[in-house]
Amino acid sequence: MADLFEPVTVGKWTLNNRIVMAPMTRNRATPDGVPTDLMATYYGQRATAGLIITEGVQPSTVGQGYMNSPGLHTPAQIAAWRTVADAVHQHGGRIVAQIMHAGRVSHPDNKHHAETVAPSAIAAPGEMFTATGPQPHPVPRALDTDEIPLVIDEYAHAARAAVDAGLDGIELHAANGYLLHQFLAPHTNRRTDSYGGTPKARARFVIEVAQAVSDAIGGERVGIRISPAINLHGAIEDDADDTAATYRTLVDALSAMGLAYLHTIGDPTTPLIEDLSHRFAGPRIISNGWDPVTDAAIAQSLLDGDQADLVAVGRAFIANPDLVQRWRTQAPLNQPDVNTFYGGDHRGYTDYPPL
Repeated sequence: MADLFEPVTVGKWTLNNRIVMAPMTRNRATPDGVPTDLMATYYGQRATAGLIITEGVQPSTVGQGYMNSPGLHTPAQIAAWRTVADAVHQHGGRIVAQIMHAGRVSHPDNKHHAETVAPSAIAAPGEMFTATGPQPHPVPRALDTDEIPLVIDEYAHAARAAVDAGLDGIELHAANGYLLHQFLAPHTNRRTDSYGGTPKARARFVIEVAQAVSDAIGGERVGIRISPAINLHGAIEDDADDTAATYRTLVDALSAMGLAYLHTIGDPTTPLIEDLSHRFAGPRIISNGWDPVTDAAIAQSLLDGDQADLVAVGRAFIANPDLVQRWRTQAPLNQPDVNTFYGGDHRGYTDYPPL
């Protein structure tokens, strides 16, 4: 039976334990998407996690969603990620960049007035926070079929850039209503070409992106995150049979590529996630969702029930840079300050005290 604190081999990496720091948006990069020294400190502090998955990192200016989120497509951004990678490796950790094209969940004011693109010309619900306050999501421009290979190339370039910067690999963000998920979900993908209209066609773009990044850096350095039927940002998947067909097509193809891991969000006891978990031939990371907050007992129970090989933890890592030690020794935890989650300076970011 797997123990939460024992080493595990995942893809190309030997990890010190089975506790994964989940990707979390923190909005501390520069307006040009360059990671800061403060970010290097933040990730370095949390290097005792078995694996760190960074916040979402845009592969292009067009792909940016939120203010002050980091990119991986300019020389300055790549050089700054090298500082982050060094900080984590100096403490014996492993770190992968989560590549996230936001698609329609964006606003031009957050990305130097670049356009917004998506599978179909349907605006996301709600508003995007910008420097001038909340603004409605704009109607995106639907990608032409002949443009799609160019977007795939952006993902492959970002993957190569991650490895060039010394990061250990990447995670594709195909969850939570962002671009890859927008292609998967029928409510956001109304295309009539070979990338929409059926479960197989809707899965095609994600499969081609995964193949491209695997070809670029090796599948053993690539993970992917999915969130079937989580229904965030208007990426609605409310037809159970259609959703199952889409994700079975996707996961079967990903498994054949030999990716490093499959990272799912949601209750692992649901029939679909349980099915997808067993269809995938490699290690499985589970994010149990947002409620209840995952603690050490829950994490170990997911391993004991063969529902996961590793467990991703979010908010507890924000407030506890030494979370692994605290869980191992059953020490009390710092409580996160929700007012400092997004943007700001070192407060609520690098100033949480270790034991």
